[in-house]
Amino acid sequence: MRRLLLLAAVAIPSVASAQDAPARLVRQTTSAVSEAELRATVAHLVTYGTRHTLSDTTSSTQGIGAARRWAAGRFAVIAKACGGCLEIATPQETFTGSRLPPAGAVVQDVLAIQRGTADPDRVIVISGHIDSRVNDVMDATSIAPGADDDGSGVAAVIEAARVLSKHKFPATLVFAIDSGEEQGLYGARVLANYAVAQGWHVEAALNNDIVGNTHGQNGAHIDGYVRVFSEGDKSILTPKEAAARRTTGGEDDSPSREVARFIEGVAQMATPGFKAKMVFRTDRYGRSGDQVPMLDKGFPAVRFTEAAENWDRQHQNVRNENGRAYGDVLAWVDVPYLARVTRVNIAAMALLASAPPPPEAIKADGALKDDTAVSWKSAPGAASYRVWWRDSTAPRWEHSQDATGTSTVLKDVLLDDWLVGVSSVSAEGFVSPVEYPGATGAFAAPVPAAK
Repeated sequence: MRRLLLLAAVAIPSVASAQDAPARLVRQTTSAVSEAELRATVAHLVTYGTRHTLSDTTSSTQGIGAARRWAAGRFAVIAKACGGCLEIATPQETFTGSRLPPAGAVVQDVLAIQRGTADPDRVIVISGHIDSRVNDVMDATSIAPGADDDGSGVAAVIEAARVLSKHKFPATLVFAIDSGEEQGLYGARVLANYAVAQGWHVEAALNNDIVGNTHGQNGAHIDGYVRVFSEGDKSILTPKEAAARRTTGGEDDSPSREVARFIEGVAQMATPGFKAKMVFRTDRYGRSGDQVPMLDKGFPAVRFTEAAENWDRQHQNVRNENGRAYGDVLAWVDVPYLARVTRVNIAAMALLASAPPPPEAIKADGALKDDTAVSWKSAPGAASYRVWWRDSTAPRWEHSQDATGTSTVLKDVLLDDWLVGVSSVSAEGFVSPVEYPGATGAFAAPVPAAK
């Protein structure tokens, strides 16, 4: 038996030699990230004046319509460079709501889809929202640069498309630019409904919202980590399913939380000295983001947000007041920091899309025994599996044991005291996120029909 104590809970090899495939892929993709490209994207987005969801859609230079068409054009240029590897889609829906006109409004997203070579229905998503706002959420004409919120996230999405389109992956990658976030997460609802309609099995959705500032409201300068928020139990669990999860102690082992653990470990490979700080909460306290509609469909999703938020630069009219500068302008975006966040996203997407899917139907049997027997259903593309266990109060997976079949026994691991999970491993060494026992925790759990 091999027990491996990990410094971080990540379903990738803990010691990556210079020759192994995961380390090589991370090095190739993250080294291609360009600060100049990121800066240029944010700088261009602020030229549209406002990108409010209800702003001009016909002008070629101002408003959200022009911004969306420019984003689609950027995807088209990237697609041409990779020989047409990206398919561009612009799904839209009409919504009504308290932050929309009485007659409703059309909300449109811009997507670039890079089809997987082996398992195209398995999908990894990165998203950011292109709309911006000022103090009055219904003000669709005042200047709203939206450099950090969320020009930074859009820049990360476009840069991820530029870098990852140069590689091929077994799973599909989706680069999503949402609208309508500030009015009520409507663009994310368009994306989630589109994913269901397309039959996508979304294994992870990485929402990037406010990821470019490093100077906090309290004057702190924090550029050493990015926060990654993840929900506990799936929001779609029935009361019976949720009760079963609580009985086994699985509240901290939803697929979203396993994706967060995966990302935490990936960050160490992607950006030495830079961390992805897990926050076990769906979003910042009392707030929300575009990952939530994805979660509502049962898809694993997390939110990336900078470590040091400054509310003088969010949802503010651009102005100087009593010697204090307000507004979300380009000058406050720390591009080297944004580049590090982008590298973490790109590395996570590349490794997730290269790995087999997590195994399903995991069962753990250790009642009245000193040992724990673990079994699971084989996963497509898996050459072997890694069984993990950790103390019930530990936030990260601590120990692992490899297995070549679909079952193993953990000697002297008393299941009463430990949590267990299993990940899939490809022949090249790519490892999936961990899956927790029980069908209700499965990454492949069915999602509700689109409304």
